Amino acid sequence: MNMHSPNEPDAPEAMTPAPTVHAGATPMIEQFIEIKAANPDSLLFYRMGDFYELFFEDAEKASRALGIVLTKRGKYQGLDIPMCGVPVHAADDYLQKLIGQGFRVAVCEQIEDPAEAKKRGSKSVVRRDVVRLVTPGTITEDKLLAPSESSFLMALGRVKGGADHSFALAWIDISTGAFRVTDTTADRLLADIFRVDPRELIVAEPVFHDPELKPVFDVLGRVASPQPPSLFDSASATGRIARFFDVATPDSFGAFSRAELSAISGAIAYVEKTQKAERPPLSRPEREEQGSTLFIDPATRGNLELLRTLSGSREGSLFKAIDRTVTGGGARLLADRLMAPLTDPAAIGARLDSVSFFRSETRLCQAVRSSLKSVADMPRALSRLALNRGGPRDLGALRAGFEAAGAIAEIFAATALPPELAAALAAIHALPQALAQHLT
Repeated sequence: MNMHSPNEPDAPEAMTPAPTVHAGATPMIEQFIEIKAANPDSLLFYRMGDFYELFFEDAEKASRALGIVLTKRGKYQGLDIPMCGVPVHAADDYLQKLIGQGFRVAVCEQIEDPAEAKKRGSKSVVRRDVVRLVTPGTITEDKLLAPSESSFLMALGRVKGGADHSFALAWIDISTGAFRVTDTTADRLLADIFRVDPRELIVAEPVFHDPELKPVFDVLGRVASPQPPSLFDSASATGRIARFFDVATPDSFGAFSRAELSAISGAIAYVEKTQKAERPPLSRPEREEQGSTLFIDPATRGNLELLRTLSGSREGSLFKAIDRTVTGGGARLLADRLMAPLTDPAAIGARLDSVSFFRSETRLCQAVRSSLKSVADMPRALSRLALNRGGPRDLGALRAGFEAAGAIAEIFAATALPPELAAALAAIHALPQALAQHLT
């Protein structure tokens, strides 16, 4: 879990305050101020030609965080306007640094041709708008993601139930489409959050400022952020879920509690807010029943060093010691299973049957590993394509994945498989094999 805070200035009073009025502003600066006012909690990457420019306090923060030169551009109300910028072609590298330090970034693009702007008058400004909010829990680019780590956005739902509150957590990885939800309690809230290890946690503002929950959010630091309570409204949640998944009603998804509906609604609303017109291919929310995995309190989890050592490094962790996976998806699955050990003996037995099968079928195991080595990260490629951020490389990843799936199906043919692997083989047979031919 990334708990590093953005580099704040040593003397906050020296920062250039965010402008709130437009008197004396040039048309371009006035446009920047208006768009910034709509995105106050994000650094605004304002597209100007081949650069993203930042102004005022955003420029000072970004200059310090990125180690780039801070300059100035004109004056506003008698004061110099701080400015810095990054090239568009290298924006991902700078985004990686900013997101890694806990910043959120609003990417503002030109949405009309400059020639069209000139038709409205020589002093008209090219129309711009935010096309995407980049936050720690909503990234999809390869450069910004660790192949072996999930990138979960988590939402906390809380509803009043009698004299007490009911809590639930929903978490999404928009880079893979994973979507899960579970009920929780105030007592085990922090433990459940640490089990998932989200990059970002969103919370309704009244919940975030609840004194009883302050110790939880103090531990999480910048990972947690307050959001408008309307995102978490359980009364309108079913409608929001139905619209997102384009179904008449989400009843077939399962019978969720009001707290779970609140958390699911918050997660979906935040995805819609950050991705604007694009929609990632999310799976339908899958419930994780309380008690299906082992409860581990935060202190014990930290001391076990499952994914990271006490110093925060993956080197020296249990995961690093046992990881022999050959794909990013396999590494993420291993990490998930380490963080949430099963408690049901039947489920544990089914998993061990698969392990025993591969240990006894060494040649078959090596053949499967060999096929998997050619597989790129299909879920993340599919997500980028769905969000219109993909390219030929992502199409190639899907093609290679389909081809590898066919090869694995042949390896498993006429072999008696344990239930878990038999289910995986059935899923391979259900794939549209002809699709791979269209991706060549």
